Amino acid sequence: MDLLTLDDIKNLHEYELERSDFRNRVIALKSRRRIPLGPLMTVVFENRETVRFQIQEMLRVERIVQPEKVQHEVETYNELLPGPGEVAATLFIEITDSARIRQILDGFIGLDDGGLDVVIGSRRFPARFAPGQSREDRISAVHYIRFRLGEEGRRALASGEPATLEISHGGYDARQELPRQTVEELLTDLG
Repeated sequence: MDLLTLDDIKNLHEYELERSDFRNRVIALKSRRRIPLGPLMTVVFENRETVRFQIQEMLRVERIVQPEKVQHEVETYNELLPGPGEVAATLFIEITDSARIRQILDGFIGLDDGGLDVVIGSRRFPARFAPGQSREDRISAVHYIRFRLGEEGRRALASGEPATLEISHGGYDARQELPRQTVEELLTDLG
């Protein structure tokens, strides 16, 4: 997937003019890429448009206009895009009971060591977590992950083999079949 460049980013005025339509398109796009995973997790598979939206919204909220600062945001968010043979996602651990946030998050410490996979047919593709979202005693509620599917995974998805997202970690077990529309999105990402 091609990385975003400054040419892909609108200035604040141009973005305000297109924001409503762009936002609606990205909401529809994310609905095809969003997978609930049990009662506490959601995974959103990212692509250029979802990441461009995040950049544009960050620039808008923070009122960032200096080219070097815009470039920094582009470089930072490009890290969310998948490399060749990969799909990339944002994993959200969603806790609504504020009194239990730390207790629940602590139960997910070590998740980045294994337990989250895309399964296609009988093949498992483990999540690779971006560094910096957890330590041995703390874990973030948001994680950036990649699944290296390669040509084998792409062919299996294209042939219609069943695909699921699965987690088994610290007593949290969930499995969600990937809807066909999500599979089609991932195939687009894989080229």
